[in-house]
Amino acid sequence: MSPTRKHGSQYRLGLPQFRNGADEGRNATDAGKSQGSRPRLAARAPRLQESRRRVGLGLAMIAVLAVVSLAACGGGGEPAPEPVSLEPARVRVAAVVVKPRAAVEEVAGTVESKSRATIEAKISGRIVELPVVAGQTVRRGQMLARLDVREIQARLEQARARLEQAQRDRARFAKLLERQAVTQRQYDEVQAQYRVAQAAVTEAETMFGYATITAPFDGVVVRKIADVGDLASPGKPLLVLEDPSALQVQAHVSEALIARVRLGDRLSINAGSLDHPVEAVVSEIAPAADPASRTFLVKLDLADPAGLRSGQFVRVGVPVGTVTAPHVPLAAVVRRGQLEMVFVADGGRAHMRLVKTGKITGDQVEILAGLEGDERVVVDGADTLVDNQPIVLE
Repeated sequence: MSPTRKHGSQYRLGLPQFRNGADEGRNATDAGKSQGSRPRLAARAPRLQESRRRVGLGLAMIAVLAVVSLAACGGGGEPAPEPVSLEPARVRVAAVVVKPRAAVEEVAGTVESKSRATIEAKISGRIVELPVVAGQTVRRGQMLARLDVREIQARLEQARARLEQAQRDRARFAKLLERQAVTQRQYDEVQAQYRVAQAAVTEAETMFGYATITAPFDGVVVRKIADVGDLASPGKPLLVLEDPSALQVQAHVSEALIARVRLGDRLSINAGSLDHPVEAVVSEIAPAADPASRTFLVKLDLADPAGLRSGQFVRVGVPVGTVTAPHVPLAAVVRRGQLEMVFVADGGRAHMRLVKTGKITGDQVEILAGLEGDERVVVDGADTLVDNQPIVLE
């Protein structure tokens, strides 16, 4: 074998040996890498198991929900329980009546007594008697209070003494004049002194009479301001007396409504203490408006003041036009809590309708909303009905 070939052969043989060495290096490197990744895989193993467990639980829940849904869908085929049948109720019905009524604008008013007196003393004096109380009925001339006026009583006694002296002087001078012992002028002077003494007694008696205060008319004591021991003086109120049998309403009407009010008009009066409105007649209209409120004072006489008292708040209805609305009997309206309702008879059943009531006129009530006007409503037995209950008409 030639050296060249020998060397080539060796060259060729050496190359594989080099490659084998490289492969061994790579194998060693891969072995090292695999040995380094084993701890990381071992650390990830619990996380993978937890994820698999959660996925398994989610699938189980989906399966349970599916089973429940199928059971529910399958149960829909069962018939629903029938509603409890209601017994027919025997009722009486009435037709809804559509009629016009006067549209009114309400004005605030106050009930006042036509006869009202503030009792005061005409003279000064200490109150020694005050035998009345608020709410007590008194008669005309009845004593309301008595004052201690001993100085006026002393003045009265002086005046009476002067009068007695004047009477004696006049009698003596009359005899002397008959004998012409005195002149006519002297007699006239004595006569004048006698008349002055008479007037002084009358004045003192009048002043003494003011010590006893009496009622000026039949009425009721509505306010007691003073009491025994107080000092009474002119201008200081002691009592307030009113006549409850003659009442009137005082209302302040605005400029926009005063043209609709005339003397003699009959207006409706509403109050919380009344079951129904009462009428009052316009008796007085102020010709000029109050510059502060721009309203006119209107007084109305109450024909029947029963149920009203002085000082009570009322509303005066001033007519402004005419409106048309359905009306039903009061017995047809059923109140349950804050709701108002009626039962409409239709097709052999009672159908509940929520309504809003308005003005009450006699035994009829206006329906502002809830009815059209062509229905029939239950008026007898409505308070025991329920919606859609069968009914039998009487």
